[in-house]
Amino acid sequence: MAEHPDLWSDPEAAQKIMRERTQLEEQLGSLSRFERDLDDAVTLVELGEAEADAAAEKEGIAQLEALLREAQRRQVEALFSGEADANDTFIEVHSGAGGTESQDWARMLFRMYARWAERHKFKVEVIEETAGEEAGVKSGTLLIKGHNAHGWAKTESGVHRLVRISPFDANARRHTSFASVWVYPVVDDRIDVSVNEADCRIDTYRSSGAGGQHVNTTDSAVRITHVPSGIVVACQSERSQHKNRATAWNMLRARLYEKELEKREAEANAAAASKTEIGWGHQIRSYVLQPYQLVKDLRTGVTSGTPSDVLDGDLDDFMQASLAQRILGGGPASVEDVE
Repeated sequence: MAEHPDLWSDPEAAQKIMRERTQLEEQLGSLSRFERDLDDAVTLVELGEAEADAAAEKEGIAQLEALLREAQRRQVEALFSGEADANDTFIEVHSGAGGTESQDWARMLFRMYARWAERHKFKVEVIEETAGEEAGVKSGTLLIKGHNAHGWAKTESGVHRLVRISPFDANARRHTSFASVWVYPVVDDRIDVSVNEADCRIDTYRSSGAGGQHVNTTDSAVRITHVPSGIVVACQSERSQHKNRATAWNMLRARLYEKELEKREAEANAAAASKTEIGWGHQIRSYVLQPYQLVKDLRTGVTSGTPSDVLDGDLDDFMQASLAQRILGGGPASVEDVE
């Protein structure tokens, strides 16, 4: 298809059109693949039944079940209406009180979200990672790049609680740990957020992390504090202070934008209030490893009896239920209720 000769006379409008075109092409291509895979799976089941081939029939049924899960995911995705839902997203993890225990738990969550993103073929970048004193991380920030990354991850903000036999306790006692997760969208050129630099304090420091050749020994890491709001962002992913500074400014704009969205959304305000304290009474999800195996979302009631899978990034059931509940005003607790 030929482009209109005047398309690029307005570069900003042209870029918007090209983004929309790319998204539509991806959606149409995805729909064609889905229809083809569905036809193949049905054919395989019919062939297995006709030839009494139990293996082929079982394989076809497994493919149909996978396609059903994909259809349910897209059903929720089609309801995304937030102006930043299609954007990339930042995911911050902060350990709660409790020293090494909560810092190790924060590291587990940090890995969980990275694995979730990889499962969905999103790109993952570590923006900032502050190592714990003995193990784990005090805080960390991931940048997840992909279409609808923020739309999917946005309901993960809140306090996450872990119950387990501590690997750091010589007496093998059970411990409860807390960590908070904060999700906010990357602000692109379509969203205008102005920041007065006079309201900000900029600090530079040496990067910290797991060590090795990627940790710089110069003051290349950048931390920006927005004094009026108290928002603090940090970046240490690059060796260049200039690049880290630019990323930190983008993160600050994104946090301020998300803060403005909260003012317009009563539900987001309630979610923000639940994150005021990293401890009892404010958690959105509990992960129990001992004395039994269970992950339970306290908002939707969705559970999993395989915490190891959840901690390896299998979060779709929890996300879909939370999104369905949020989009439809607190009604359904599962994606099957979305019609």
